[in-house]
Amino acid sequence: MTLPPLPGSLPAFPPGFLWGASASAFQTEGAAGTDGKGPSGWDEFAGRPGRIKDGSDGSLGTGFYDRYREDVALLAALGAGAFRFSVSWPRVVPGGTGPVNPAGLDFYDRLVDELCAHGITPVPTLYHWDTPLPLEQAGGWLNRDTAHRFAEYASTVAGRLADRVPMWITINEPAEVTLLGYALGEHAPGRKLLFDALPAAHHQLLAHGLAVAALRAAGAADIGIAVSHTPVLAASDSEQDRFGAELYDTISNWLFADPLLTGAYPDENFAALMPGPVADDLDIISAPLDWYGVNYYNPTLVGAPAPQALDSFSGFEMPGELPFGIRKIEGYETTDFGWPVVPDGLRDMLVGLKRRYGDRLPPLCITENGCSYDGIEDARRITFLDGHLRSLHAAMAEGLDVRGYFTWSLTDNFEWIEGYAQRFGLVHVDYPTMRRTPKDSYHWYREVIRAQRDLRRPLPG
Repeated sequence: MTLPPLPGSLPAFPPGFLWGASASAFQTEGAAGTDGKGPSGWDEFAGRPGRIKDGSDGSLGTGFYDRYREDVALLAALGAGAFRFSVSWPRVVPGGTGPVNPAGLDFYDRLVDELCAHGITPVPTLYHWDTPLPLEQAGGWLNRDTAHRFAEYASTVAGRLADRVPMWITINEPAEVTLLGYALGEHAPGRKLLFDALPAAHHQLLAHGLAVAALRAAGAADIGIAVSHTPVLAASDSEQDRFGAELYDTISNWLFADPLLTGAYPDENFAALMPGPVADDLDIISAPLDWYGVNYYNPTLVGAPAPQALDSFSGFEMPGELPFGIRKIEGYETTDFGWPVVPDGLRDMLVGLKRRYGDRLPPLCITENGCSYDGIEDARRITFLDGHLRSLHAAMAEGLDVRGYFTWSLTDNFEWIEGYAQRFGLVHVDYPTMRRTPKDSYHWYREVIRAQRDLRRPLPG
């Protein structure tokens, strides 16, 4: 397919391309403990002194639980075709298993109705890191039972919403949950297990596969998953740095994508470390997807942190530290978060996925892409989004089948361990009052969507 450029504007995306914005329950809803909601692992983690950099705890979010109609109106004015939100597992099933909280399901019922009334496609993510606290205390994703409880919860949500929800996401970023939550202890639940965290990866993948079956049994269709991907660069040509980069690439990119798309782990050493009947589980994990979601923010420069770490690392016997270290990429502008701005990395990553998986790669959707910049006059965010959309278009011109784009995020929100310091939103939130103010990037994105929808000419090819 040839995608013709439009003079003086972004290139033309195909008719029917889905334009949207994203959010998650823990980062926006607030209303912790309201209407029967139970605590999550993140509630407990954020309540530990010193865990959140600005001393906040996320319990207020952005007030979305009470202000969802206002935010849906912002989406409608934006012209968004879809809204990717997440369902809070502990709001729907406070104990993680057992009794369902009717008020929790009612909230998402109202939210879906509100979106549909404005012609906005609801795209729920069933898990965006907020594990019900009782399940976390029983081992969380280290416990195989959590995968089965997740499938039960998925069935419950689909039973209420599948008649109006045409597009589903099972799990968001299982790599980050595994690495940051269970291996390094930077996120909830704060475990520092290093390679002993690998069961959390396997059980999230198993939960996804079981949930796919549960969703389809409940009448849901068009099911995907949102997986983070980053192009990995070696810090140098040294053997140690190349080893560190290759290992990081495997863990961050292929440890999750390979089982989903090929039914196998990328290395037999990893497969040997996974718990349970791995071969049987992989049959469940690799159930065909309707589409595959890619979260992209920036490439990663990786090297070995210290020679002694590499010397003691053999056959995935874990040394005292991980045998790789993240380095700063020089020569690029950075966001307020310090992340390098490399739009071409998106095209490189997508082309790399196609090269690795070929015909096994289902249609794609960019489920997250965005940046943290302060201020309502946020020209740098506009430059960021413009560059990444051009990079996405370039990948599509090379034959990638990409069906939609969701920017992160609709509003500023609670950014995990950063608290409220980082602002990713198209809409500014004044946290003392929760007042919403659309930023310049909101108005720019609105014009992008309008211009793209005004294109009614068929594309050649």
